[in-house]
Amino acid sequence: MAVPASGVSGAGSAASGEAGLRADAADAAGTAAAVRYDAVRYDAAETIGTCLDGATTCRELAAFLVRHRVCEAAAVELLPEDVPDVAAVADVPDLAAVPDVTNPPDPPHPPDPPDRPGSPDRPGAPAAGRGGPLLRAATAGRPELLPPHAPRDMCSAAVPLTARGRRYGELIAVRTGGAFTAEEADVLRYAAQLAAVHLGHARRHEAVRAAAANLQRALLAEPGRPHANLDIATHYLPAGGAQAGGDLVGGDWVETVRLHFGRTLLVMGDVMGHGLDAAVDMSAYRSLLRYVASTDLPPHRVLRRLDAAAADDGKRRPATCLLARVDPARGAVSLVSAGHLPPVVFGPDGRGRLLELPVGPPLGTGIGGYEATTCALAPGETLVMFTDGLVERRREDIDVSLARLAGLALPPGAAARDTLDFILDHLDAQHAEDDVAVLAARIHRNPPDQDPTL
Repeated sequence: MAVPASGVSGAGSAASGEAGLRADAADAAGTAAAVRYDAVRYDAAETIGTCLDGATTCRELAAFLVRHRVCEAAAVELLPEDVPDVAAVADVPDLAAVPDVTNPPDPPHPPDPPDRPGSPDRPGAPAAGRGGPLLRAATAGRPELLPPHAPRDMCSAAVPLTARGRRYGELIAVRTGGAFTAEEADVLRYAAQLAAVHLGHARRHEAVRAAAANLQRALLAEPGRPHANLDIATHYLPAGGAQAGGDLVGGDWVETVRLHFGRTLLVMGDVMGHGLDAAVDMSAYRSLLRYVASTDLPPHRVLRRLDAAAADDGKRRPATCLLARVDPARGAVSLVSAGHLPPVVFGPDGRGRLLELPVGPPLGTGIGGYEATTCALAPGETLVMFTDGLVERRREDIDVSLARLAGLALPPGAAARDTLDFILDHLDAQHAEDDVAVLAARIHRNPPDQDPTL
């Protein structure tokens, strides 16, 4: 019996319709997977490498993989220092093909070749070679799944942390159940490489920071030796202190210069800004001050010379400066300020008072106009000079900050070093956001047979 043409057409249309639906469903599933994959990559870029700290980057990498359920546990192991990556990308096995068993029964493990960094044949194995052993820097998820205590019935993957031809360590991802899919393997590779890039940034930043700190320590030499009739203590803290790792190079400096007749010139300066340029300018100001002060000019004329020299140079950053010429024989101190904060004098009872001084323009402006003020300084009193990092706080008026310092109740009769330690501790100078330089000076009571000019 002949089949009507309409019947054939109807069956073909139904088959075509089902095929089309299957194709549409596959396209929709593929689109959804692609959208999810893009979202995961976007989150990796947003959450891995948020700061220039290698340990933080490792923690962010491990947490990211566990958070997106790529694995149940993750560990990041680092080489002590980055080494050239001699392994080609083609040498890295396909993660989707990594076997389910983490600890196969005692396979032989050949030693690493001498010309390449240590790269363990299985997660958790210590690496040897030029890079030294791998050190576990961060973990996330279920720690009982991580080597060396991992069960046998799990899938594991080890991805090298490599970027720009340097190897920084290894990412270990483990989970129970099936092997990693191709998409998950791609996420592991992407996240590992992203973290490696940020680890490279962090290590280069640390190297530059260490070089800057060493340069600053070289430039910021100890102050000169004052006369024996003064008890002096100084201290310097780099910007950031303990909270930010410290060693942010800056331009604060302190100096003492011996003058004739038993007098000593005390100097506190602060070059504006941070960085190597500020440190270099600080060294230039300091060297020039030593030369000008050796002529024994009055303090206001010393500042005038410094201001004119910096203005003529035209390349120096402006700087604030406070000079105090102490004359122990007369029990007096002559002070002059170039845009600097005033000092505080603490009496024998430990109470402080802020000295009021005329304030001239910062050094380097070429304006001049500095005026000296002479105050009494008894042997039992302590003069404290400082840079703004000691007292300034965000969103706080500077008068409030200065009042806090002057309002400290020091132990009565404290020596210069004890005074300095007390102030630094009570003002939490270790966590200051700017450089901190501070100086404390007290006049000695000399025995009658001692020459005060020595």
